Amino acid sequence: MISFAETGKARNLYFGDLMIDEACMFAHRNGKAVQFTRSERALLLAFTRNSRRLMTRSRLLDEIARSDSDPSDRNIDFLVNRLRQKLGDNAKSPSYIATRYGEGYVWIAIPSGPHPIDAFLIIAPSFEIEKHPSRQQYLSLMETLKGLIAAGMGVERKVVVTEANLLAASDRLRYFVQVSFHTDARWLSCVATLREMPSKRIVKAFRLRIDQTDNRSALDETARMSEGVIAALRQALKNASDGLGIPENESPEARFQRASNLLSTSNPKWLASGERLAEGREQDPSDADGAIQWGLHLFARLVLTTPFGGMSLEERDRIESEIEATVLECLHEIEDRPLLMLAAAKLLYFINRGHLELAEELAERALARTQDSTAALPILGQLRYARGRFDEAVVIFDQGIKTAEPGSEFHRHMRVLKCIALLAGGYSPAAAAQATDMANLGADCPGEIRLMIGWMVAPPDRKLPEALERALAALGPDHAAGAIQYLYFTSARHVTLEHGRANVMRNMIAHVSRLYGKQAVPDFVLSNIGSLGSA
Repeated sequence: MISFAETGKARNLYFGDLMIDEACMFAHRNGKAVQFTRSERALLLAFTRNSRRLMTRSRLLDEIARSDSDPSDRNIDFLVNRLRQKLGDNAKSPSYIATRYGEGYVWIAIPSGPHPIDAFLIIAPSFEIEKHPSRQQYLSLMETLKGLIAAGMGVERKVVVTEANLLAASDRLRYFVQVSFHTDARWLSCVATLREMPSKRIVKAFRLRIDQTDNRSALDETARMSEGVIAALRQALKNASDGLGIPENESPEARFQRASNLLSTSNPKWLASGERLAEGREQDPSDADGAIQWGLHLFARLVLTTPFGGMSLEERDRIESEIEATVLECLHEIEDRPLLMLAAAKLLYFINRGHLELAEELAERALARTQDSTAALPILGQLRYARGRFDEAVVIFDQGIKTAEPGSEFHRHMRVLKCIALLAGGYSPAAAAQATDMANLGADCPGEIRLMIGWMVAPPDRKLPEALERALAALGPDHAAGAIQYLYFTSARHVTLEHGRANVMRNMIAHVSRLYGKQAVPDFVLSNIGSLGSA
């Protein structure tokens, strides 16, 4: 089965780093163009349309004969070797064409999707230019543009020129400049469209007009266009990492890293900044950034309260209603600010009021706008968790654990989320406990949270470790009920699968019931966890 991908109007075949157009008129390999004779094209068509099938010499000869090829190209072995050279293939260790001695040849390359190009920016034409009479002029202009943009953006940001129109390809890049050309007797006109990838959102378009009778015109016009592209790129990077009160004088990379920490569940910054945020809201109630930060402050009041009964259900409902209203009112203002979109997704997910689809949409579009997954990992994992896709959630949380600085708030947050996902997915309490690694949660981890995690992961059929048993016995039934309520609201209620909610709550409910009886477990929790609630 051949793999195709849309590229403008053309449909291309992909085999690893080799891209061949559907008609086999040309190919690209590692960004370099490859052209074929009529005989080579006929041979390549026969191979790619019969992938992994033996093609005898007589069959290949028939294919060439039908192509009206050069009569001299009748030696199949010679033609295959010539094709191998153009494809960079090796007869002794083939990647594309394997020899079956005494029988013929087999196309062995496995079809794939578009081979990703890892770059900050790709510059490419809007149409295939291999056989265009002005190809060299177009390439020269794009190479000059590449050099000027690369110099302006810095060596750490890779800029690439390719002859293929890769707009529809899934490349590991942040930005794409699509260039169109039009020439007449005197003027070369060029339009460059800067797009943000992978969303393909148009950032800005630039027009260039070169007087072909004036040697200086091309340099001046290309320099002017590059300055515009550089300015637009810098502004786009700033916009993509804007919001949450992060200082603007930091690099986009540093801002995304800071955002990862600010969006972690237990970040105390939002709790401490309530007075300042309230004043800002009063002065400018239409400020979307201030609104989202206020929502995070309210969220922190819910999460950073004592787990042992410090908030009534009525107060929790009032705060969550204010979060909902605050976020929904400013959604139209945050479309171009991915960090605010991620924060909004986080808040809508947490309050659990039927906005799961909206939260998923916001998170996915925010990630498409930045292609920086670090700040998005917690909410992306939680959204998978809410859908009951626990294994996928664990993979995402593992990615966050791997990228986070050990001992950081973000690192601890990702480990706790993984622990909860393992419990919800029915993994053993031992596996969940290992995920949190209680001994290394960090000195700044609140003691109450350590206790909650300990009760949550302790197997229900065994007595608690002595320290956890003493702490639970010291709570009394009312505060123990508060702990169950806190766990339900912060970690269990979001799961759409009833058995997932029950799995999160099972261990703590068992330990509290053993000490205080089932009457210590809030009725609304029992009614939302199915068979465990009626056991």
